[in-house]
Amino acid sequence: QVQLVESGGGLVQPGGSLRLSCAASGRTFSNYAMGWFRQAPGKEREFVSAITRGATTTYYADFVKGRFTISRDNAKNTVYLQMNNLKPEDTAVYYCAAGKVPVPPSSFDSWGQGTQVTVSS
Repeated sequence: QVQLVESGGGLVQPGGSLRLSCAASGRTFSNYAMGWFRQAPGKEREFVSAITRGATTTYYADFVKGRFTISRDNAKNTVYLQMNNLKPEDTAVYYCAAGKVPVPPSSFDSWGQGTQVTVSS
C-alpha cells in the first residue's frame, strides 16, 4: 500500500482559505487516483473530491463545488486541496486517500491519518 501524510490544516475564519497537502510514499504515486474525504464530529466520513491518475478529470461533492480545487503533482508525489470561502460547516478532519480509480468513493483503500480543519471566528 501507499503511505499518505496530510498537512496544512488549522484554524481559519469564515471566508478564509487553506491549502491541504498529502505526500505519498511507498508506491508509484502516478498509479493511483487520489481523493479527499472529511469527517465532522458525530458524522460519518464523506467524500469531498477526487482526481484521476493523470489529473485529467476531477470530481467534487456538491457542497464544495466552486470553492475547493483538487490538484496533484506527480513529480512531487503530492496531492493538494485548495479550500476557499470556508464555512463553519467545513470544520472536520480531512483525510487523503488513494485508490485504483477515482469513483466510486468506496474504491479508495489507502488512507492518511487526517488533518484537522476548523472554521470559526
